[in-house]
Amino acid sequence: MIESAYVQDLRTALTRADFTVDAVFGLLGEEAHRALGRNQTIPARRATSGGGALATLVRLFALQVPVDRDRADAALPGLVEPLVAAGMLDASGGEVRALVDVRPYGDEDHDWWIVCDPTPGLDVRQSPMNAEYVLGISEASSSLAQLTIREPVGRALDLGTGCGVQALHLAQHSREVVATDVNPRALAMARLTAELNGVDFDVRDGSLFGPVAGETFDLIATNPPFVISPPGSEVLVYRDSGMPGDSVVRHLVENAAAHLNDGGWCQILANWAHRAGTPWQEGLEEWFAGQPLDAWVVQRELVDPAEYVEMWLADAGLAGSADYVQRYDGWLDWFAEVGIEAVGFGWLSMRKTSAAPAHRFEEWAGEVAPPVGPAVAAWGRRTDLLRGLDDEALLGHAFRQAPDLVEETRGPVGAEHPEAIVLRLQQGVRRARQVDTIEAGLVSASEGDLTAGQILDALASLLHRDAADLRRTYASSVRELAADGFLT
Repeated sequence: MIESAYVQDLRTALTRADFTVDAVFGLLGEEAHRALGRNQTIPARRATSGGGALATLVRLFALQVPVDRDRADAALPGLVEPLVAAGMLDASGGEVRALVDVRPYGDEDHDWWIVCDPTPGLDVRQSPMNAEYVLGISEASSSLAQLTIREPVGRALDLGTGCGVQALHLAQHSREVVATDVNPRALAMARLTAELNGVDFDVRDGSLFGPVAGETFDLIATNPPFVISPPGSEVLVYRDSGMPGDSVVRHLVENAAAHLNDGGWCQILANWAHRAGTPWQEGLEEWFAGQPLDAWVVQRELVDPAEYVEMWLADAGLAGSADYVQRYDGWLDWFAEVGIEAVGFGWLSMRKTSAAPAHRFEEWAGEVAPPVGPAVAAWGRRTDLLRGLDDEALLGHAFRQAPDLVEETRGPVGAEHPEAIVLRLQQGVRRARQVDTIEAGLVSASEGDLTAGQILDALASLLHRDAADLRRTYASSVRELAADGFLT
């Protein structure tokens, strides 16, 4: 990678060109931007055919189009030769082309740049992936960034950092960030990503928890190499651990507590095997046996073996290869041999606790409104409140309805009473729950001043119901409404 002496100059050039997510979108326009998301560059080439530093940088890095040396020198003044020497650019025949990708990235408050390998498969160009390929911004990395809790912490760990995406986010709310990886190319790119953005994190070489043996953290975020592939398959470091089945994720779960401070979180984006004859929840529950971890596990998607194999063969650039059918068939044979009948994708959010651990496993293919991190933190607080609480104590709490809660009613126009009342959350996991009039009245009156029991007593008086019976009947509803976040 480029020498530190030139990094500031590179940052200055990128800033001067306004090489940001918003500016690139403005240059390309919606149609070309959508096409680029499908790995098609032609509309974006047309949009960047004119001059200007921004257009040059987009063509050079995002579109992987060689540019004239004069244009490259104008966009990157004094930097072409140092970048060539660093192996980031190639210059020949009066043209310059990129060997790595410098990609605009950001969140609501920051504009950053990520250093990674160029996007594969542009314009249907297929070739096998390099084993040490360093992935850039992906759907998975974006999902983990949205899942991660963003409350201030002392020490944070980005395990399997790749180009440093998660570490960049963690550095915004952590006093100290450690980022690890086994891929030397990824380590170099993560260090450059940090330096280019003026962010400090400690980048270390090593596998899984090896580089942080004996250390603890307040927050661990990881998108590990979780692909479930047959033994002996070629290993792409960014996605394959070389460990059998889903054991890499199990290893992280079983070792997380040893690297967490009390109350610390470990959040994993992963997949897991569904094995014949065993509900997936039972399979994952074994991972948590004896662990001092609260856990909220959400399965977002379920994929059958054929679809899974097709997805990852295409990801490896092997679609259409001479041995594609053989690889496909062998992978399915192995799935059948070990009893894997489907693969689940989802989130694991775990928190170290000294209390009796609470586990929640659920399937949620419904709508999610990011970021999800606040919903995870809120789940932890609700878990603390409800843990070990009997019905009498529960009804002695004053709740508030969730601030993002809306009520929907269904029924004939002009009817005196609705046929159905639905409560729906608007943020995070957008749950919906059909309620009866008692539950709707309870939630509506929950403004933090009256306890749930007092509200039920008032409803009993209003409806001429027995108060004690109403408390017994609806205590479970209060618990469920609180557990699901409708009441806070």
